[in-house]
Amino acid sequence: MKKRRVRNNIRKLRFHHDEMTQEQLAEKVGVTRQTIIAIEQGKYSPSLELAFRIALVFNVPLGEVFSYEPEDDAN
Repeated sequence: MKKRRVRNNIRKLRFHHDEMTQEQLAEKVGVTRQTIIAIEQGKYSPSLELAFRIALVFNVPLGEVFSYEPEDDAN
């Protein structure tokens, strides 16, 4: 069975929203800048509530921010 991974477009969305900083996004959704960094890097998967809050900031459907895709096989 293939592993799956949550991917996101937060960095691209920030850029297209007046180059919003990680700090600005963090303030809007009520988390730390470090949390936004970890999510963007794929090191942390946000709660469903946080994922929706991020999508609302950008005024896009959840599926435009996050996707769940197969991970590349390392072997």
